[in-house]
Amino acid sequence: MTRPAATSSAPADKPAHGRWCLRDVKARFSELVRLARSDGPQRVTLHGCDAVVVIDAAEFERLQGRHTGQVLIDALQASPHRDIEIAPRRSKMPVRTAKQDEQ
Repeated sequence: MTRPAATSSAPADKPAHGRWCLRDVKARFSELVRLARSDGPQRVTLHGCDAVVVIDAAEFERLQGRHTGQVLIDALQASPHRDIEIAPRRSKMPVRTAKQDEQ
């Protein structure tokens, strides 16, 4: 008597809990992208360990934040020492005058 093969709780056509092995990603990349956009982040494993996470571009931009410099401006303006004047130390460099050739 033989035993029936063990079945996975996840359907064969959809990865379990957004986890994909690299071999499946190579064959079904467009599906991975579609699911990342509709269902959220999708993890790709390599040799059984998480390697990368594929996320929607809008979510990536939100996580990255905008690079405006506003955080630095806000930090400098909130400083208790912002009214201190700092004069740069400048050394005088010798200045050469150009001589005109006499003919």
